[in-house]
Amino acid sequence: MSYVVEMLNIRKEFAGIVANDNITLRLKKGEVHALLGENGAGKSTLMSVLFGMYKPEKGQIKINGEEVKITSPNKANELGIGMVHQHFKLVENFTVTENIILGNEPKKLGLVVDKEKAAKKILEISKKYNLNIDPYAKIEDISVGMQQRVEILKMLYREANVLILDEPTAVLTPDEISELMNIIRDLIKEGKSIIIITHKLREIKAIADKCTVIRRGKYIGTVDVKDTTEAKMAEMMVGREVSFKVEKKEAKPGKTVLKIDNLSVMNNKKVLGLKNFSIEARAGEILGIAGVEGNGQSELVEAITGMRKIHDGNIELLGENIETLSIRNRIDKGISYIPEDRHKRGLVLDYSLEENIVLKSYKNKPFSNKGILNRKAIREYAKEIIKAFDVRSGEGEKTIVRSMSGGNQQKAIIGREIEADPKLLIAVQPTRGLDVGSIEYIHKRLVEERDKGKAVLLVSLELDEVLNVSDRIAVVNAGELIGIVNASETNENEVGLMMAGVKEEVALHE
Repeated sequence: MSYVVEMLNIRKEFAGIVANDNITLRLKKGEVHALLGENGAGKSTLMSVLFGMYKPEKGQIKINGEEVKITSPNKANELGIGMVHQHFKLVENFTVTENIILGNEPKKLGLVVDKEKAAKKILEISKKYNLNIDPYAKIEDISVGMQQRVEILKMLYREANVLILDEPTAVLTPDEISELMNIIRDLIKEGKSIIIITHKLREIKAIADKCTVIRRGKYIGTVDVKDTTEAKMAEMMVGREVSFKVEKKEAKPGKTVLKIDNLSVMNNKKVLGLKNFSIEARAGEILGIAGVEGNGQSELVEAITGMRKIHDGNIELLGENIETLSIRNRIDKGISYIPEDRHKRGLVLDYSLEENIVLKSYKNKPFSNKGILNRKAIREYAKEIIKAFDVRSGEGEKTIVRSMSGGNQQKAIIGREIEADPKLLIAVQPTRGLDVGSIEYIHKRLVEERDKGKAVLLVSLELDEVLNVSDRIAVVNAGELIGIVNASETNENEVGLMMAGVKEEVALHE
């Protein structure tokens, strides 16, 4: 059997941690091979070894049957291997073309960079694979989904035959995900071979031929996707049966914690992103906000948390108007916030885990006294959260957050926000980029917070998450409230229609 890539018995260690312990993965030509594992299982590390970013302590790599030493990403490129990282490596204020040719510039007469020639080639590749990319657009002006296509184009421009996609759907909308699946199918038709790192079982079933599972750095097995159920793959990944259904008793809503009345908020384009929006979130309930991305959810959350000025209307927390309060005052009044973008809004990446865990509370006792930090108290508190939320990191609370996997960064934020004992917990895309085991755990914690009498506002683009976890669902479209339904009395079809702008009464009869 001929393989384009063979990674045999790979071992990779970091400062006392074995990230990859004797792992084997074989990729055939024209195959989509999924690499499945929990957050921090060692998936990205294994692929970084293949891409020449890390040197393995043991094992061998063969490309088309010949053993190779991949000493750098440039060497990987020469061997026809390309990688799209989970967090894109693009220069925001450069054009698409400038990003793609960076480090590989075609020269005119050996002197001047020939951008025209490059742009023409980029357009040809873009058309061939239905990528629909404008070579002259600036990165900062295009959507996240388009930026990902630029990364794919970058590999194709360098004539890669083996494409590694690291968590490619973590940042995409549902429409963009189905478009990406079509792009992957086109790539395979053209004879490319693809390794996709993911923990979304539904997507593995939709696109992959084979699936290799690793758990805590160890090889568990490789299966034929068409013959293996999602439940079986989940069990291989987590090491136990996983429940896809959220267990919860009926909510017992109490007093109103958050009251939003006729709220209007401007978006970045200086037009109303949220119009005359009114909702109430009560103690002891989870209120879900459902909608396609970009329909006013960000403006709503930023107005509540104090990151965006309101245009009109009122925001009350436990009967007190808070729209003029500072962000810090709102935190002190009991608002916790799990942000959608963990890097921009949730963490200081070059701080340690313990510093990030007390980012919002370092000024309070016992963490400081008269401006002097109590490092011991901070460390103990961080250790508790790391243990309670199963945050996996190389050096415990001293780990620099940038070095952690995305899912573990997310668990650290969720731990920090829940342990602050808020009155109102705002969770935006709380399980984005998490594996099934972690998702199950986070959902359980959100329900626990509800049962402790907190008001939880859940904003998610995953419709099944909103339906599964919420008690009531407010549907937003183009910045307006389309209607509010009880989660137990609705279904995907009705909420989907409302998300498209069909009013509640009409959606019920469709």
